[in-house]
Amino acid sequence: MPNRSTDALFQLVKSLEKSEKRNFKLFVKRNSASPDLKIIRLFDALDKMNEYDEALLLKKNKSITKLQLSNIKAHLYRQILDSLRLLNNEENIDIQLHEQMDHARILYNKGLYLQSLKALDRLKEQAKAHNQFTYLLQALFFEKKIEALHITRSMVDRADQLAGEADAVNCSLTRINRLSNLSLMLYSWYIKHGHARNEQDEAAVKSFFAEHLTVDAKNLQGFYELLYLYQSYCWYAFILQDFLMYYRYAHKWLALFDREPFMIEVETAHYIKGMHNLLSAHFDLQNHEKFNALLSRFEEFASSDIVSQSENNRIQVFVYLQIAKLNRHFMEGTFTEGLELVPLIEQKLKEYALYLDRHRILVFYYKIASLYFGSGDYGATVDYLNKIINWKGNLRIDLQCYARLLHLIAHYELGNFSLIEHLIKSVYRFMSKMQNLSVVEEEIFGFLRHSFRLSPRQLRPAFESLLSTLRQVEKNKSEARAFAYLDIISWLESKLENVPVQDVIRAKYLKVV
Repeated sequence: MPNRSTDALFQLVKSLEKSEKRNFKLFVKRNSASPDLKIIRLFDALDKMNEYDEALLLKKNKSITKLQLSNIKAHLYRQILDSLRLLNNEENIDIQLHEQMDHARILYNKGLYLQSLKALDRLKEQAKAHNQFTYLLQALFFEKKIEALHITRSMVDRADQLAGEADAVNCSLTRINRLSNLSLMLYSWYIKHGHARNEQDEAAVKSFFAEHLTVDAKNLQGFYELLYLYQSYCWYAFILQDFLMYYRYAHKWLALFDREPFMIEVETAHYIKGMHNLLSAHFDLQNHEKFNALLSRFEEFASSDIVSQSENNRIQVFVYLQIAKLNRHFMEGTFTEGLELVPLIEQKLKEYALYLDRHRILVFYYKIASLYFGSGDYGATVDYLNKIINWKGNLRIDLQCYARLLHLIAHYELGNFSLIEHLIKSVYRFMSKMQNLSVVEEEIFGFLRHSFRLSPRQLRPAFESLLSTLRQVEKNKSEARAFAYLDIISWLESKLENVPVQDVIRAKYLKVV
């Protein structure tokens, strides 16, 4: 979903590339006797606007009245889509199959039943080759209609064959539907809550997963059946922070496309998301070598025609490639170097503002804030965290909680002690309300409440005590959520060593590579 509402026609016009705009005007002029069409003038006016302003639009285009505007906009919207359909016909398997179905219906309406059946056979063959079962089922339904209403003598035992084919496709679609529903619901849970917060969350997610995984996974074979099965396991494992399981199923997800590479063009968005999840799994498991190898593969794919020729693919690649690059800097402890990515990210966030969902934007803000924190720029850290804290809505409760906690620690680093007492109470109440307090958070709050009252001589033992306590619970599965969002161990070590956080993480990285 776009991150802010706007006029649908304006969005569509602004999404067009130069070649698509040129093609649209040629398409309209070929299909109209009048060279001075109102829809062309409306199109040009919208194209020149930076933001949609209906009053200004009418003011600058006197030939279009307010009463006419709604109908002209609707007509222009349809004409743009029609022109795009023709332009993208050869690139999209869905459009090709839809066109073949249209041809079969036209032939049927002409009374050319055998020709219609031949067109449906071609459609079915192409649909099977690309795993497009919904189109396959439509073709079978149409075939059954023709055979039931007309004596075609197209094949002996045709009825039995069609019934068998339709039953098999229906069973496959039922499995795909159940698994895609499960995948979507788990993903939705994560988008709202993040990782499981406590044992109750874990138990609820496990129960939900067991209840809704109603297919025998061992007997699944189709591309989409396996794709949605692997996705479901990915979200399930990620929510539970079982990163080894997450890695296994992200790897299986991407391996599907390695086995059937033609599906990369058919389901590019799923391929990109699979690449992102496997990169995230390598990041979570600190598989440095495999992470870098896959990132190189992703960067190569980013320059392919499949990506460059599709706005949607370019946007998705931007999001996940930049997240991967940020994660590499977190892994390697090169936070200051990572800040070089921020201007490009900011530029693209503005450029893609109509298309990016709020969840992605919040993730970028948190990661950029973490970069600034690790590099020692606490003022910029606060600025980016305020973007999250001031965002209205209950999306990503986890980010809202840990943004507030990191915001509190950044103010501590800035020495804003007059604010800290108020912030401690405010953040504690918020995290408690969101059921986001574990041993780690309680210990951090306890430390901060008393630390700014301690003398410099007393402060170091307090840091050492907190570090010792947190190291004892670091491997505790129920406490893993806090460490996934906030590397509090490295921060405490940086305070004791009197160096930036990035230096501590960099030293750890260099020991293992």
